[in-house]
Amino acid sequence: MPYVTPSHPAPAARTGRSRGGRPLRRLVAALAAAVTLATGAALVAPATEARAAVPPAAAALERVTNFGANPGALTMYVHRPAALPANAPVVVALHGCTQSAQLHADNSGLNTFADRHGFLVVYAETTTANNANKCFNWFQTGDNRRGQGEAASIRQMVAHATSAYGTDPARAQVTGLSAGGAMTSVLLAAYPEVFAAGAVVAGIPYGCGVDVISAFGCMSPGVDRTPAAWAQAVRDAHPGHAGPWPRVAIWHGDNDPTVVPRNADELRDQWTAVHGLGQTPDRTSTLAPNNTRRSEYVTAGGRTAVEVNRVPGIGHGTPVAPGTGPQQCGATGTQHFIASICSSYWITRFFGLDGTVTEPPTEPPVDPPTEPAACWTASNYEHVRAGRATTTGGYAYAKGSGQNLGLYNTFVTHTLKETPPGHYTIATGSCP
Repeated sequence: MPYVTPSHPAPAARTGRSRGGRPLRRLVAALAAAVTLATGAALVAPATEARAAVPPAAAALERVTNFGANPGALTMYVHRPAALPANAPVVVALHGCTQSAQLHADNSGLNTFADRHGFLVVYAETTTANNANKCFNWFQTGDNRRGQGEAASIRQMVAHATSAYGTDPARAQVTGLSAGGAMTSVLLAAYPEVFAAGAVVAGIPYGCGVDVISAFGCMSPGVDRTPAAWAQAVRDAHPGHAGPWPRVAIWHGDNDPTVVPRNADELRDQWTAVHGLGQTPDRTSTLAPNNTRRSEYVTAGGRTAVEVNRVPGIGHGTPVAPGTGPQQCGATGTQHFIASICSSYWITRFFGLDGTVTEPPTEPPVDPPTEPAACWTASNYEHVRAGRATTTGGYAYAKGSGQNLGLYNTFVTHTLKETPPGHYTIATGSCP
């Protein structure tokens, strides 16, 4: 399937019913079409990121009809392991733009771990009647609010999974790619009592976009807000909820040109602040086989509430590692499933679904040996675009340290050193 605009938020009107919070549709469609024409070529994944392997024949997903109230006009599918235990966990999986539930299932590798560890996967699917590019409408107020639209439909799918398949309502998780990742943020904010945890892959913080134009700004160059402001957006999504809050794993490619890496920082700021944690990691490590850099933000009880996984050398997509090894999964037969690391393995582990002990450690966490600092040489414009710096009043400032980098343009160049992850300083000869 061609995958031209992976996070393109151009909506299409749904016939026969009115949706609150939608702007003038003809104007929106015209603006979105213009942006598509202007940026479409830049959003196509490089050929090296795609079609490295053809996905093997996979079992068709089971379509579920009449799952209950469906104000978002979504379709529900499930992958049910042959031996699904009673009170099994459930994971909701949300595809990216122009994709389908089946495509996501065939390539993400999530079903591999559902079969191995015994949990149900619910695949929600949107249509071109909802959005011209089959994106979840994470930026539309009619779809990203509690009790409304697509968010409400997905919540109903979780309820139906409990009644129809006997899943444990206390062990519901959600994950998604791109627009599906942004909708994951929506669900964690709007229904914090429903989802124990979530994993946002190449996604966007909750409360960033309110329409098509602002949605593109969220994607690139990204929006910089204080942790307190981001956290308040989450609290406002369900004002009656005082906790506990979902645990959140964030996955993002270092070279993502579509949803820029700054969004991983802003997601971290949002959810660490919601959990009452600081933005300096308590633990850092690297994951094989590609040295993905992991930062963990740990509660007083020793449990990881938020983690950020920065995947080196990849663009916009879900990291997968085709193969039959215990930490391998997925396929790269379509764009935006990128040969790298099996993110579904680590997401399953973060959710606590792989049978490993998830109780807090009895001893204080010990950091692994410090990894060499990552260094980046680029113009101030590129540093801001990549999320390594912010811009205010025409000047660029290093993210974390706040060092003034000079004028925000393509002519001023600096080498920035990243240590710890997410904290950048001007390199002074200590970079390789």
